Amino acid sequence: MLEELKKKVYEANMLLPKYGLVTFTWGNVSGVSRKDGVFVIKPSGVPYEDLRPEDMVVVDFDGNKVEGEMNPSSDTPTHAYLYKHWESIGGVVHTHSSYATSWAQAGRSIPCYGTTHADYYYGEVPCLRTLSKEEIDEAYEKNTGVLIVDEFARMDKDYNAVPACLCKNHGPFAWGKDPVDAVHSAVVLEEVAKMAYRTEIINPKVAPAPQVLQDKHYYRKHGANAYYGQGK
Repeated sequence: MLEELKKKVYEANMLLPKYGLVTFTWGNVSGVSRKDGVFVIKPSGVPYEDLRPEDMVVVDFDGNKVEGEMNPSSDTPTHAYLYKHWESIGGVVHTHSSYATSWAQAGRSIPCYGTTHADYYYGEVPCLRTLSKEEIDEAYEKNTGVLIVDEFARMDKDYNAVPACLCKNHGPFAWGKDPVDAVHSAVVLEEVAKMAYRTEIINPKVAPAPQVLQDKHYYRKHGANAYYGQGK
């Protein structure tokens, strides 16, 4: 079932090593079929060079395997929770890309220092708290998803306007309208993490970009009055 989606998810997964976002098997991409109530995700622990489209695993929104010979990614419950609660997303990515993960390990959100960041994320990319011992022991991967959804709601942050976050002491998650769009967000996240790191080295007293400039760059690409590109 879902052979076309498996192919798309496979191709999106193969973009992770292409763009330098993964080392060994440190990452996964999934893509959803809303009408079928399932999603497709990379199998757990399989090297990227060994992956085939037919290896992708079909899972339901409760994390149960529906189809596939291998076990799905260990992060499957996180993906499942995000799909279940954020109905407008169609793809999810988790990596341990080095710059974004460094910000996560430092427990810091990534400030918007310039227009590259503002083109893609409205405001800072948040770093969420570390899970408690109880949350880790109870259902670590599922509770990672619970944390992401609950914290975005608590902060009143639009997950479509900020399609990425950092989980403290862990790493980045990103999402989008489909698997490739989610990878796009993950690639941009790594680049803005790198630029923010270098910016603070060059000028430790740097302040975020003026809000008016952030708004200009975000809204010229997003929303009803966007004018970037070749039209809709």
